[in-house]
Amino acid sequence: MKLQELLRRLVDHQVRFVVIGGVALIARGVQRATEDLDVAYARDRDNLDRLAAALAPIHPRLRGVPAGLPFVLDAASLRSGLNFTLDTDLGPLDLLGEVPGLGGYDHVDAAASELTIAGMPLLVLTVDGLERAKRAAGRPKDLVDLGYLRALRD
Repeated sequence: MKLQELLRRLVDHQVRFVVIGGVALIARGVQRATEDLDVAYARDRDNLDRLAAALAPIHPRLRGVPAGLPFVLDAASLRSGLNFTLDTDLGPLDLLGEVPGLGGYDHVDAAASELTIAGMPLLVLTVDGLERAKRAAGRPKDLVDLGYLRALRD
């Protein structure tokens, strides 16, 4: 699976990240489909260098912008931005420097615990963390996910 390959790249490059979004919901037991990977990432200089190195070979490009728009996702771009919605050769990837309802990486990390996904020990947002983030985002799909999370608790 390409999502597994994407996760493996981040792990192999020792990127500090927390799995959030649909993959986190599935890992926590929600029966749901997802086609992208959402991660919160640490924004220190070393981690940005590792993240850029992990992604460069899979050609990250901004999602939803005109084809041919010049863009290079390197450590400088990551430092200058915060949240990135990307397409890669391994599929869609959303990088969040801050997560609504939680804040920056340290707060997201505090709302995560380790789970094994595809044989890899990963930090994954907890059910409580997912509820806070989904409530803050408030999009229609987030409200549906909140219902799934409530059902999971029951």
